[in-house]
Amino acid sequence: MAEQNRMQQIIDVMVKNGWRITEQRRMMAEIFTKREGYLSPKDVYDLMTVQYPSLSFDTVYRNLRLLSEMGALEQFYFMDGGLKFRGSCTTHHHHHLICVNCEKTLTFDYCPMENSLQLPGNFKIINHRFEVYGICETCQVEASA
Repeated sequence: MAEQNRMQQIIDVMVKNGWRITEQRRMMAEIFTKREGYLSPKDVYDLMTVQYPSLSFDTVYRNLRLLSEMGALEQFYFMDGGLKFRGSCTTHHHHHLICVNCEKTLTFDYCPMENSLQLPGNFKIINHRFEVYGICETCQVEASA
């Protein structure tokens, strides 16, 4: 049931932004619902072209970027792995600790933006993201063994 709710959340974001829900877009929502980890645009393209062989990489990439801008997907840039996406958590505000070895992600609710910031000019923040990249405990143990 949780998978169905997550998929419906992604579809609802598409509808709210005026997108027609095609079978390809439904499949994209399903891909991010069924997979917990991060997917590169190439990963998504490879999964989708099994069913839609004429689908272009540019179309997949453009849809991923737009879904990220809409808030249905979160995008992350891995130093070695490039741009990757995963489904957004829309239930609460949080930030991420991301292992650069295994891509395991831990969420934490502390928000550094809640502290008083001395910003130059009259800058108005409308959104923010905060990710910390490092090595998880499991990878540290494996590396020392």
